[in-house]
Amino acid sequence: MVKKSLYVGGAAALLLALLFGGDAFSYLKTGVRNTRAAVTDNIPIEFQLERARNMIKDLDPEIARNMRIIAKEEVEICGLKEDLKGLETKLAKSEREVLRLSSDLKRGDSTFVYAGKSYKAEQVKTDLENRFNRHKALKSTVDSLQKVVSKREQGLTAAQEKLSAMQAAKGQLEADVAELAARYKMVEVAQSSSNFKFDNSVLSRAQETVRDIGTRIKVAENLVNADTAPAGEINLEEKATHDITEEVTRFFHGQAEENIVKLD
Repeated sequence: MVKKSLYVGGAAALLLALLFGGDAFSYLKTGVRNTRAAVTDNIPIEFQLERARNMIKDLDPEIARNMRIIAKEEVEICGLKEDLKGLETKLAKSEREVLRLSSDLKRGDSTFVYAGKSYKAEQVKTDLENRFNRHKALKSTVDSLQKVVSKREQGLTAAQEKLSAMQAAKGQLEADVAELAARYKMVEVAQSSSNFKFDNSVLSRAQETVRDIGTRIKVAENLVNADTAPAGEINLEEKATHDITEEVTRFFHGQAEENIVKLD
């Protein structure tokens, strides 16, 4: 079965090479990319949203793991700082003692008394050399530990910043997915409302029927209220003549009297 698949694959590759020559790989890559895009476009949006939510949830173990590492590092750095503090106190005491013995020897005395006990100058010199060697070793230890604490504090700060950035990114992703889900919900509502289709022809026929009824009623009203004389009958009533000039005079004369009354 495997051999058959290899033969088929080799034949397909050979066919592409024969048809397209050096561009065969480009055509194959484009085809794969288009196929992948087509498959992605056909995946339901609800499934993609749920997939995004699950991917965001998968960040929780990584965040929790980094939080544990950071908490452990904080405890260890705190312990190193306590050790460093003790060594620095010891180093300061050593420095005072070395400087005291060195200062005493510079006086040139043959004997020295410390804590009620007498020592020759050679003994003090030997003790000073031993103390000074221990002091230099202690100073080297303190310097090294200071560098270690500084480096680990820098690493801790970087880890804390990375954790904060990851937590902020997770929160932003959750907000983005929530917004996308709300937008898609609105699209679903709009699509469902667009599925309601009305027969406009039925509405048009109903409107036309109402207009026809109104027309018939109007015609009937006009026939009832028609003020026309029977055919051939003599009209005995004279039509009143209309004098526009008299009407204008009466109108403005009436306005003038109203103005006079208002002035009084």
